[in-house]
Amino acid sequence: MSGHLSGKVVIITGAGGGFGKLIAEKCAAGGAHVVGVDIDADGLAAVVDGITAAGGSALARVADVTDTEQVRAAAEAAVEAFGAIDVLVNNAGVMPLAYFADHERALPRWLKAIDINIKGVVNGISAVYDQMIEQGRGQVVNISSIYGNAGIAGSGVYSATKAAVTTLSDSLRMETKGRIKVTTVKPTGVAGTNLASWIVNGEAINGIVGQREESFNATLSAMIHGELPAEQTDVDSVKYWLITPEDLADAVVHVIDQPWGISISDITVRASGEDYLY
Repeated sequence: MSGHLSGKVVIITGAGGGFGKLIAEKCAAGGAHVVGVDIDADGLAAVVDGITAAGGSALARVADVTDTEQVRAAAEAAVEAFGAIDVLVNNAGVMPLAYFADHERALPRWLKAIDINIKGVVNGISAVYDQMIEQGRGQVVNISSIYGNAGIAGSGVYSATKAAVTTLSDSLRMETKGRIKVTTVKPTGVAGTNLASWIVNGEAINGIVGQREESFNATLSAMIHGELPAEQTDVDSVKYWLITPEDLADAVVHVIDQPWGISISDITVRASGEDYLY
């Protein structure tokens, strides 16, 4: 870390576990005041307690990102506790991969994804916008996905929500030039997060690997059985096959840990030897 995290007030949605937990912990370790937001009260409390026990600064705010007033209240709590909002990380999201033929069982999750992945981002931006403009500076980090780069078989609705996140980021950047920095982070496949639990049809993931499907499935099977060769699990190898939540969290912290005059606007985080397309 270069020291630019120190003293920043960072709101992180979906901070109660998984990827959001790692971002919260790493920001706090860099000296930031973390405001964790999550619907999971117990998970969030454990994350915040862990940060404070390690000597960091953190505040828990239980909120549903689809509820405008709850998100606004979390932002107000951040200002009340720390006097500012420097960074918002719109991390909360779900991934209901399914084909349109799966609509009968997929529709409830699709609709929830639209609420969380799009409305949650709009609510977050709206909650921090006035405070950041009044301060004269701020940063919004939106977690999109390579799925948002194109319409992909098996992920139509999810891809649409992540394309929307990218569009929201671009529009906010244009409107707030020189006042709010905006970063869009696009991960590829990441193991060890809660996203997989939202997949409706496991075969739907094949759309993002396209002609590499055979290679992907063979390597995935090897990973599941603990049989991946060392070169595919070594982060210092160009054949590294799958990024970890730690890798992705490090990338998010990197874009925050910059001088105010440097804005990293778009970043795609890949494993150099992966099978994902786009």
